[in-house]
Amino acid sequence: MSTSFSLGDTIREANSEAVKRMLEAEPVLVDVVTASEAIPDLEEGMILHAGPPIDWDRMCGPMRGAVAGIAVFEGWAEDLSEAENIAESGSFKFRPNHDYGAVGPMTGMTTLSQPVLVVENRSGGNRAYCTINEGLGKVMRFGGNDASVIKRLGWLRDKLGPAIGSALRSGKGIELKSLVARGLTMGDEMHQRNVGCSSLLLRTLAPELSRNVYDRTELAEMLAFIGSNDQFFLNVAMVLGKAIMDPVCNIEGSSVVTAMSRNGTDFGIRVSGLGEEWFTAPVEMPEGLYFPGFSAEDANPDMGDSTIVETIGLGGFAMAASPAVAGFVGAGTPSSAADFTRIMGEITLAKNPEWTIPSLDYQGVPTGIDIRLVVETGIAPTINTGIAHRKPGVGQVGAGVVKAPLVCFEKALRALAMRLGV
Repeated sequence: MSTSFSLGDTIREANSEAVKRMLEAEPVLVDVVTASEAIPDLEEGMILHAGPPIDWDRMCGPMRGAVAGIAVFEGWAEDLSEAENIAESGSFKFRPNHDYGAVGPMTGMTTLSQPVLVVENRSGGNRAYCTINEGLGKVMRFGGNDASVIKRLGWLRDKLGPAIGSALRSGKGIELKSLVARGLTMGDEMHQRNVGCSSLLLRTLAPELSRNVYDRTELAEMLAFIGSNDQFFLNVAMVLGKAIMDPVCNIEGSSVVTAMSRNGTDFGIRVSGLGEEWFTAPVEMPEGLYFPGFSAEDANPDMGDSTIVETIGLGGFAMAASPAVAGFVGAGTPSSAADFTRIMGEITLAKNPEWTIPSLDYQGVPTGIDIRLVVETGIAPTINTGIAHRKPGVGQVGAGVVKAPLVCFEKALRALAMRLGV
């Protein structure tokens, strides 16, 4: 009996520390630099991707399309066909973004010359990284890889990235927790709806951009690009999530989830008390709404590191803040959005007092996913997501919701029990 009580105390204290670190985090957007500068371990021919580890032979169509496209962008191949041959030969080194302090949406490509957003967690003393959102339409994160996609990546590298970096350095960074708090009151949930936060970010960046970009035509192009992309803040939300969660890793005995991610083939989670070990299961198909001309037959299984936002209590966990998104992702009527948030409260340990939802009488978003509660209740985390075409090069075909596979949490709970000697 005493052993059981002692073990319960250990887990409770570990989880209390995990939640404390989450709530005390101070994420600040401080810079934009090239990935090679941010991540010194990046090498020529190394491609960081979304989700747990995967090799070319198991990659889904859009992931393969993005790999081929980024190889052409980096100059490692003359064309897509050559890039695919190089990938098939095993010459590229594929690694998860999460292993390098980074995250990436959908396919999640991160390579040497891409510009990355830098978020510093001033309470944890760590930094995290994410590429800049490419905009809408045919984009690499959804497997797009034609000339227009490569050209846009070049513009992000040569123009927009350096300009935002200069603006952030001049303005001493942007505190993100308060910005997210305001976004929640403006109808954002930070995964499929970022209209409010994207607007707030643009309003904050615009003065310093205007002081740092002397060519008026270039400035207008940059402001128009950000202003026309309602999802521009998504990548910022992701990297702030990564910056918040990395200090939560490696707390002995903690059953708090520190990462959820998928690569279009596997879904994986990491748990605080189990370090960097991945617990995986086949990824599930999203259910949602499709753009005209597409259907569920065209859809690829779910993918991306963007589930880091659900890990910190946003996205599907904050659906009550964003009734409009429920209809957009096919999750039901706007009035049902609150149900998702209430249900996610059954598998979390706390509510975030700084990120509150007006429609729930300013209740905080559910925070700290506990693998024990997931397994005990059988309630899987709900994730808001975009839907990619299953073939490379096509792009986004819809948006929806998906459930995390329960098997991941069951595997992790067994491993934690063994670690604790149960």
